[in-house]
Amino acid sequence: MLDIKFVKENPELVKENIRKKFKEEKLPLVDEVIALHDKMLDALHRAEELRANRNRLSKQIGALMGQGKREEAEQVKREVSAQAEELKALSESESALSAELKEKLMKIPNIIDPSVPVGKDDSENVEVEQFGAQTEKDFEIPYHTDIMAYFSGIDKEAAGRVAGEGFYYLMGDIARLHSAVTAYARDFMIDKGFTYCIPPFMIRSQVVTGVMSFEEMDAMMYKIEGEDLFLIGTSEHSMIGKFIDTVTPGESLPLTLTSYSPCFRKEKGAHGIEERGIYRIHQFEKQEMVVICKPEESMDWFNKMWGYSVELFRSLDVPVRTLECCSGDLADLKVKSYDVEAWSPRLKKYFEVCSCSNLGDAQARRLGIRVKDADGKKYFAHTLNNTVVAPPRMLIALLENNLFMEGDEYVVRIPEALRPYMGGNAEIRRK
Repeated sequence: MLDIKFVKENPELVKENIRKKFKEEKLPLVDEVIALHDKMLDALHRAEELRANRNRLSKQIGALMGQGKREEAEQVKREVSAQAEELKALSESESALSAELKEKLMKIPNIIDPSVPVGKDDSENVEVEQFGAQTEKDFEIPYHTDIMAYFSGIDKEAAGRVAGEGFYYLMGDIARLHSAVTAYARDFMIDKGFTYCIPPFMIRSQVVTGVMSFEEMDAMMYKIEGEDLFLIGTSEHSMIGKFIDTVTPGESLPLTLTSYSPCFRKEKGAHGIEERGIYRIHQFEKQEMVVICKPEESMDWFNKMWGYSVELFRSLDVPVRTLECCSGDLADLKVKSYDVEAWSPRLKKYFEVCSCSNLGDAQARRLGIRVKDADGKKYFAHTLNNTVVAPPRMLIALLENNLFMEGDEYVVRIPEALRPYMGGNAEIRRK
């Protein structure tokens, strides 16, 4: 959410930013919030005048009563009563204007970083760098759920009967590999100095609207019927929410956290769930990294964070590349974002496995996450988040890149980094 003062001082810059995001339908919001704020200021000034006048008249009533001028005092009392009604109406109007102003401000996109390429949608994202040679196999690689099924590692049919489409059972060595990935990712981030955390898996609406745009909320979040609670779509939501309405001393920053959680998503919209595979599903698990820092440090942390994802994937023998999201592919709160994509030797192309985002002070402004410097000055922190691993997608990359043929049998070679979490086993074979 942008500061209204910034919007009023830079209306054309805010409008140009909206155009860069190809969201022309939001252009009227800029003039609307300026007009609303002016109207709210008028109401505030009038209310201040009435309060000052009420104080003056109250003193006048006391003086008149002291002089025995009861009739004149009663007339002034009636004037005070009439102004009290106007003051009440102004107060109600001010509250309504403030709520409307906040709602409209929250729909205006954050100002993107100047380095972000301008493009309409994800088809215009820009490759930054590739890491690791693209693996090629001399045999046809099965679809990822077929690989899992070969090792008796997945049951989507039973999950469909239990929960419907978009769910799955993982079984045996594949389930163990899934857990190994999350455990390794947890320890990888702890070794980077991040504090491990298991957060609440449900959050209140105040936190939801603080961490994401209304469009994302509608497309992603599951609401708990009869409760002011939503299932989290990623642990970033509850991790950022942890600091709602707090003031952190500047010397305590940065706050670096890595969190594990299940994630729940409606996957409503253009992509939808994937009926056959487990790339887009309603429920999955994830290891996340979150940083809360000073504004001047946020871009340094952005580069460190996506670098951690690249390092982790390369340690598991998975080739990856980084892709910069163009302006039209950035969610409204984001300043800058990189996707980390893993190589699929089956498809001979990359697919998204991580998303690293710098949100500037947008989430902090919505949630009241502030920093106090040594001089006592308070300002809004910057927040960043990045996927460490989301194992369903990581499993796809891991299985395809580490699948080999021995005779007429498939074998999955377990990367050395994961072997301690797999009982020391170096491979997975069909039993």
